[in-house]
Amino acid sequence: MRIIDLHCYPNTEPWIHCQGPYVEALAKYWNRAWTWKQEDEVVAEFAAAGVEAVLVALDLETTTGTPPCTNDYVKAMQQRHPDRIIHAWAAVDPFKGEIAIQQAGHAITELGMLGFHFHPIMGHFAVNDRRLYPLFEVINALKVPVMIDVGTTGMGAGMPGGLGAKIRHAHPSCIDELAADFPDLKIIAAHPGWPWVDEMTAVALHKGNVYWEMSGWAPKYFPAQLKTDIRARLQDKVMFGSDYPSIPYDRLLREWRELGYADAVMEKIFHANAERILGL
Repeated sequence: MRIIDLHCYPNTEPWIHCQGPYVEALAKYWNRAWTWKQEDEVVAEFAAAGVEAVLVALDLETTTGTPPCTNDYVKAMQQRHPDRIIHAWAAVDPFKGEIAIQQAGHAITELGMLGFHFHPIMGHFAVNDRRLYPLFEVINALKVPVMIDVGTTGMGAGMPGGLGAKIRHAHPSCIDELAADFPDLKIIAAHPGWPWVDEMTAVALHKGNVYWEMSGWAPKYFPAQLKTDIRARLQDKVMFGSDYPSIPYDRLLREWRELGYADAVMEKIFHANAERILGL
């Protein structure tokens, strides 16, 4: 069965370094070393798992003061391994204003990237903040999707004040409002959205332009109602993502299969929904 992984970070040196002070918190959160690998090692892990990866760029420069893992870097990595890395999400720092808008145009019209990923908690913004709407108007005009993290994060977890991050920035209501204001914009909610799983379910069901990928969580810990909804009323909305390198692929794929869904449902989750919704 084809497996499209919508949420993979490069896991290389530039990506680790761009996280700045959050590296220590992530190591504690995931209870393991948070260190980078060589590019060929990363691609080998995708191959061993049998996944076709979609890479994610990361720009937290405003909040971390460290250089981003840029769109050009991530796109170049994808182009070096097109059979295993099939596409890439761009990232822009919304607080860079006109520079972010210029970078958005470059990412799509020149680099040919899939769309944009936003990390509201670590970027210190909510996507329904009207100050960001000029950027979303440009993205909407480019006719590309966005992937937006929802729910809590390991970045800053357990640190004093969460290192300034506010989890409320990633509440599903922010996605709900953005989807209402930009009805032609395809929005992919990233992660199960804990502690607001029911709220995210409501948004995904209510907004026809909102979809959902379940990266960053071991499936056995999905809430019972979410497990039921994925095989029923959400089966045409949900897609697979790993949040690589957060959780080992062998565990993640094993636990997805242990949920006991019919093959027809798993086909949708692992690849058919991404093919239909995102053209992959």
